[in-house]
Amino acid sequence: MKAIFIEKPGDTQSVSVTEVSEDLLPEGDVLVDVAFSTLNYKDALAITGAAPVVRSFPMVPGIDFSGTVAASAHPDFKPGDRVVLNGWGVGETHWGGLAERARVSGDWLVPLPGAIDLRQAAAIGTAGYTAMLCVLALERHGVTPDQGEIVVSGAAGGVGSVATALLAAKGYEVAAVTGRTSEADYLRGLGASSVIDRAELTGKLRPLAKERWAGGIDVAGSTVLANMLSMMKYRGVVAACGLAAGMDLPASVAPFILRGVTLAGVDSVMCPKPDRLEAWARLASDLDLGKLAEMTVELPFAQVIETSPRFLEGAVRGRIVVPVS
Repeated sequence: MKAIFIEKPGDTQSVSVTEVSEDLLPEGDVLVDVAFSTLNYKDALAITGAAPVVRSFPMVPGIDFSGTVAASAHPDFKPGDRVVLNGWGVGETHWGGLAERARVSGDWLVPLPGAIDLRQAAAIGTAGYTAMLCVLALERHGVTPDQGEIVVSGAAGGVGSVATALLAAKGYEVAAVTGRTSEADYLRGLGASSVIDRAELTGKLRPLAKERWAGGIDVAGSTVLANMLSMMKYRGVVAACGLAAGMDLPASVAPFILRGVTLAGVDSVMCPKPDRLEAWARLASDLDLGKLAEMTVELPFAQVIETSPRFLEGAVRGRIVVPVS
């Protein structure tokens, strides 16, 4: 089978597009013919070796895939079922979706809602599914459209693009934060009501700043998240799901104890299956598939390796879908 293959026989990592025997596929009770995978930030880290994302070698990257069940010993799936997988350490500790076939645990798979086709499922991917988890977190904490704007960091990226579209479709006003103000028209096309230069959230930290937003979705962490928290309205809620700007949080406790702000952590990798099913059901009903198409580009399999460094430079917009089969 064709695969992107990461090896590290010594101290140096190598990556290639090659033919790999299916006999080498790891254990699992469901074999999937992969139709589409994606290129995400974590995949770019794995392929470039810029961070120790890959935990065992050799590895096939690809934290997402959509496809059709080829064989199954799992009671919930049979040959021909359309499925999607996001996370669970796939592409890190277990061979992932950037190959023509994948063998995984059926417990990791989500049956694809009928309204979404295989390409759209990959376009949504971990980024879109994570965005939906963040929206659900805001809703569960009682954030409603009438309370004020929701700020979204990294809005031109995968999570941010889908989050902006989802929030706008539910009637929220969205303040889209980006380091690429040239993307303003793109973000307004997704439904953003305002576009904010990221520099406004990377400046001097204050324990409390002027109240601006009722809620937030953050993919950056570090100073961006700290400033976002300081600008939340009373009882505002921030759903944090990323660390693109760093793992540190140079914040004060002031927003939490003086304004009752909530910081809600969102994990998509090990998220329990009931929450995944809810997120995908909501994506099927809430996400404008036309908007999804506008934020999606298709990347040939042979160009994945050479494109990965651009991802780490912040030069990628929206979602990247990789046709595999």
